[in-house]
Amino acid sequence: MPHKRTAPKSDPNAAEPSRSSKRLSKKAIAEEEFVSKISEAEDEALEINEEPVELPAAIRVRRPQRSENEERSVFVGEPVDVAQAKRRWPHRYLEKQIESQEAETSIRKVEKTQARRHYTEARIDGRIPFTIGEDAFVKADDGEDDYICRIIEMFEGVDGEPYFTAQWFYRAKDTVIKHCSNLIDDKRVFLSTIKDDNNLDCLVRKIKIVQLPLNVDPYTKTATLAHCDYYYDMLYHVPFSTFLNSYHDVTEEENQSDSTISSESVVPQDEGLMNPKEMKLLDLFSGCGAMSTGLCLGANLSGVKLVTKWAVDLNKFACQSLKHNHPETEVRNEKAEEFLALLKEWERLCSLFSLIGDTGPQQISFPETENNDETDDAEAKVDNQEIFEVEEILSICYGLPEGQKDVGLYFKIRWKGYGEDEDTWEPEDGLSDAHDKLKEFVTNGFNSKILPLPGDADVICGGPPCQGISGFNRFRDSENPLKGPKNEQLLVYMKIVEYLKPKFVLMENVVDIVKFSKGFLGRYALGSLVGMNYQARLGMMVAGAYGLPQFRMRVFLWGAHHTMKLPQFPLPTHNVVVRGHSPLEFESNAVTYDDGCFPVLKDKLFLGDAISDLPAVENDESHDEMPYGSEPKTEFQKFIRLTKEEMLGSAPDPSQSHHLLFDHRPLELNIEDYQRVCNIPVKKGANFRDLKGVKVRSDNKVELDPKIERVFFPSGKPLVPDYAMSFMGGSSSKPFGRLWWDETVPTVVTRAEPHNQIILHPEQNRVLTVRENARLQGFPDYYKLFGPIKERYIQVGNAVAIPVARALGYSLGLSVKHDSSPKEHLVALPTWFPRCPSPAVEA
Repeated sequence: MPHKRTAPKSDPNAAEPSRSSKRLSKKAIAEEEFVSKISEAEDEALEINEEPVELPAAIRVRRPQRSENEERSVFVGEPVDVAQAKRRWPHRYLEKQIESQEAETSIRKVEKTQARRHYTEARIDGRIPFTIGEDAFVKADDGEDDYICRIIEMFEGVDGEPYFTAQWFYRAKDTVIKHCSNLIDDKRVFLSTIKDDNNLDCLVRKIKIVQLPLNVDPYTKTATLAHCDYYYDMLYHVPFSTFLNSYHDVTEEENQSDSTISSESVVPQDEGLMNPKEMKLLDLFSGCGAMSTGLCLGANLSGVKLVTKWAVDLNKFACQSLKHNHPETEVRNEKAEEFLALLKEWERLCSLFSLIGDTGPQQISFPETENNDETDDAEAKVDNQEIFEVEEILSICYGLPEGQKDVGLYFKIRWKGYGEDEDTWEPEDGLSDAHDKLKEFVTNGFNSKILPLPGDADVICGGPPCQGISGFNRFRDSENPLKGPKNEQLLVYMKIVEYLKPKFVLMENVVDIVKFSKGFLGRYALGSLVGMNYQARLGMMVAGAYGLPQFRMRVFLWGAHHTMKLPQFPLPTHNVVVRGHSPLEFESNAVTYDDGCFPVLKDKLFLGDAISDLPAVENDESHDEMPYGSEPKTEFQKFIRLTKEEMLGSAPDPSQSHHLLFDHRPLELNIEDYQRVCNIPVKKGANFRDLKGVKVRSDNKVELDPKIERVFFPSGKPLVPDYAMSFMGGSSSKPFGRLWWDETVPTVVTRAEPHNQIILHPEQNRVLTVRENARLQGFPDYYKLFGPIKERYIQVGNAVAIPVARALGYSLGLSVKHDSSPKEHLVALPTWFPRCPSPAVEA
């Protein structure tokens, strides 16, 4: 929100000085633009608070110019008893005991904000009455909407000026949502934790703000809003762009004299705690299931059983991989928008057969018919056509299955007397003679939950495809970021959330979602959840900070139903530098420790820690399975070799303790590329610049050495390819780059070609294998992938790093058990994480 500061009395339009940040947390000063707009008065106010005040964008309060004849704003009534005032506002009445030069300086800083006396009432312009606890408009710059605040204190300063302390409300456009504020009701505001002092003359007029619960019924809401200017149901915290249920998170401090509680509030109903035996998860845009795998592993470590019940993805090979590793999951290989249409049809069918309440008009009904053999025989003889009888309905889909011409709802039919090769997809209106079979299919599907109905999915996770905003896409449309199929999946994701109404939501995406087009898509996603009355917070996590030898920063967006505790972001476990890799405006969303905090973290991992135990393979390796051939050499390798049961904390299964190594195959390079790789020296930092005939100039750009004859292969292609010489204007050292054991990989990519990236094995003449890439993403070795080799690389490269998802799953479990405070944005993982705690640790 415009962040407000009062100009000095002598010059109400004077520029404000920058403030020191030494007493503020990193969250308060993360954005450089904030620092330049904070006034000396703010500096003084913050120095006397026990905890630092969080400051988002600057609010510039404008003190009106008044003529000598105009009445000034004044306090009325008797001042508050001195003893009571000192108890209520002790920081306004500090004793001037100068013990050192430093103390003297501190006293001088706070002197202007000290009080002579406190009041509870005032008159603005000599006529408008104001009382502590009331809401008001505060003067902003010309042309700007006046700011909105609650008056929580009134006092006469030691300088003789009348002051009030404001606690600020934010319109949606003033929060991080900004230009996506159309997703939020115009009368809805958000109460912040920002409080500061302003001259009494800055008040404009009194307004009425009502606090409402997030679950208020429409009738009560409409009736209430008819008698107020604004309403609020959430708190807004700048760190991690957090929106919280205003009822669940009002603290004792906020209930006291400078309270945030409105005098007119609707008390929410107590909906109880959530403690299910099993939570069901829907993984949208699931890929091969890395995100849901990690979430389930982490939640189980926290004591909450989370199971991936449904998964949806368009990539058939990724679906095959997920189904193999999670046979308990209903995996659907289809478009997300078709899945949403199917969910709506499924709800209608369940209502049709009285399995749930009526959802509206039915598409078709099936009249009961008498069994009349003579009629059947007569119909069978018509035109000598064969009558097909439905033996079983096997599946359901919405879309355009094989053999059909129109998009719609279809059922897969097994015909009586025919095998599976003759199964066909049939439309609903073609099953009028199979009423009992359809009822049986829907009833069985309802009982086994083959598809989720609204409220069935406890958690929805997923990463909508991001190709439309990726930095690798040269044709990004920054003017209309939601237009086009490459970005519209975000809309579909939010529509599914709105329809199914899960208790928790976790969305993942690339950092470009908060960079591209001024962060429009990230703001849209956050605004969509808040517009649906979900609590929400956004953070950026680095994979290496959770025990992987790759950096890889990603954006994660939590959402939580108003009855739930909003999950926190898990703090790093490994000593990896996180700062400086996110856009400036979202720098305070990076999940890391505060400056000045020195936790004991594990050492960061390197490539050798992850893959040094894997057997040597050649460029043309073709085996999908092979023995390890050696024992693990590092703690990471010991852990990554565990079975699924062991990772969940169960006793090891002797029959699975020595499983084979899967997917340890590289993309086979063509003859010329393989020969180039063989000519790259086995040393740290080696790349195409080490090939014969390459000259590196003093400006670090490359050119062909005219003194050396250029080398060609028998095919006529050069040893040093032209594209390597011209890549990044000849300044890059990435083409045919060789990794090294003591390095951290920037990120795992989806393409294994070495032409413009560093992906060669440190000592072997090949690119990293699928399994080596999977290790860098934290996939357990038991996780087997399917599809052509290129497709497996895509599955691994598109995946969420499993250790990050595991940490998030643990945090989710804490929220489900109400073992965390949603007001705290971060939580430290236990020292034993990610392994199961020993009985001693549990005790």
